[in-house]
Amino acid sequence: MKALGVIGYHRTGKTTVATSIIKELTRQGYNVCSIKDIHSETYRSDTEGKNTFLHQEAGSKAVFAKGLYDSALLFPKSLNLAEMVYFLNADYLIIEGLQNAPVPKIVCAENTSQLEELVDDTCIGISGIIASQRESFQGLPVFSLPDDLAVLISTVQEKSFDLLPVAEPECCSECGKDCYTMAGDIVQGRAKRSDCVLDNKAELKLWVGEREIVIVPFVQKLLQDIVCSFVNNLKDIDPAGKIKLEIKR
Repeated sequence: MKALGVIGYHRTGKTTVATSIIKELTRQGYNVCSIKDIHSETYRSDTEGKNTFLHQEAGSKAVFAKGLYDSALLFPKSLNLAEMVYFLNADYLIIEGLQNAPVPKIVCAENTSQLEELVDDTCIGISGIIASQRESFQGLPVFSLPDDLAVLISTVQEKSFDLLPVAEPECCSECGKDCYTMAGDIVQGRAKRSDCVLDNKAELKLWVGEREIVIVPFVQKLLQDIVCSFVNNLKDIDPAGKIKLEIKR
């Protein structure tokens, strides 16, 4: 699943840019999912006193609110990016907000000072309110919508890449950097997506149902040692044979 972030301050045009990208990618036949990061202190995905709220209050770890026209999966906590992505499957993931997500980004701004603060190695272009004021910034293209939508979509398709594992640096860093730095290096051409050690060169992989679960190298090595140690004590086996373990529950 390729991912793209749209970041910027409040009222700089983020939602217009994000929805324009979603609409055009969908029109072209892609399956698109999105995440909207909301910073308002007053926002709650559930309402105190409602039946779904009472389910969570009683201890339910997740509640499906199924209505006549839509459904929502409610959690009694704020999920991080990796936890949200677990439930998503699409060709493209568009993230509005989440400035620290390790993905290529379109930065929306109102003025140059905002750009100077927000633009970093993960940025692939500029848009939002400032797009009517300038044609480029630090060598980055500026997309004024709706006129530049076709060019914006081409840039998104060219520059976006499969979402990195979003592993905690203290648990991984097998490539020598955290996922955010790796994302910036990929955007800048200093690295390739295939350089990620965690999900491209793993010696142990785990599936639960049909979904592959990303395991950090330390835990991979621990599980591998345990399984191999057990298998190596069995009789009449190929010591170099591939091991496949399936657990039914």
